[in-house]
Order: sequence, then structure tokens, then C-alpha cells
Amino acid sequence: MSDNLSFFSELKRRNVYKVAVAYAIVGWLVVQIATQVFPFLEIPNWVVRSVIVLVAIGFPVALISAWAFELTPGGIKRTEDVGPSVGGTSKGRTWIYVAVIGAALSIGLFFIGRYSGQHSASGTGTE
Repeated sequence: MSDNLSFFSELKRRNVYKVAVAYAIVGWLVVQIATQVFPFLEIPNWVVRSVIVLVAIGFPVALISAWAFELTPGGIKRTEDVGPSVGGTSKGRTWIYVAVIGAALSIGLFFIGRYSGQHSASGTGTE
């Protein structure tokens, strides 16, 4: 049991949770933008599918990078080279701002999609 506890505390120390949440929000936002904007710009559907696949493939890469590397004031360093005290002290609340901005943008895209969907649906029925 203590091995699991130490593993989860190590995930927290290495900021893997924060990277996972930030990547999920930004990735979801990118997919929403692609699915809403690309058809309007007449970009083919395979590009939208490619964006979705790239976001999905990038998630484990981001988690592995968060595990292996640490962002320090001196730049990106391997986690083994950084002491435990340096890891969690830099920019503790940045991920909250990313989450709030992502939520605001996604709500805005939701309402834009609904608004544009109503106009296109009403325009096709009058022909």
C-alpha cells in the first residue's frame, strides 16, 4: 500500500496531474475549434480526424514528458537532476488559469455552434 501511496505522491511532485488536466482541457478545446471552424472554412474532414488523432497521441507523450522532465527557473531539466524542493514551488496556480480560460472558450464555442446551427437549419427548410 505504501508503494502505491509513494507512486501517487511522486506523480503529484512531478506535476503529472497538472499536465494531464491542462493537456486534456487544451486538447479538448483544440478539437472543439477544429470541429466547429474547419467545416465553415471548407477544410476536409480528414484534417479534423487528423487533429483528433494527434491530440489523442500527444496525451501519453505529454504525461511521459511531465514524468521525465521538470520546468525550473533555469530551464527544462531531467527530474533526477532536480531536488524535490524545486519541483512544486514554481507557478503553482498557472494550471487554474489555463482551466478557466479553456472553460470560457469552450462555453463560447458551444454558444457559437448553437447559434450558427440554428441559422443553417432554418435556412435549409425554406427552399
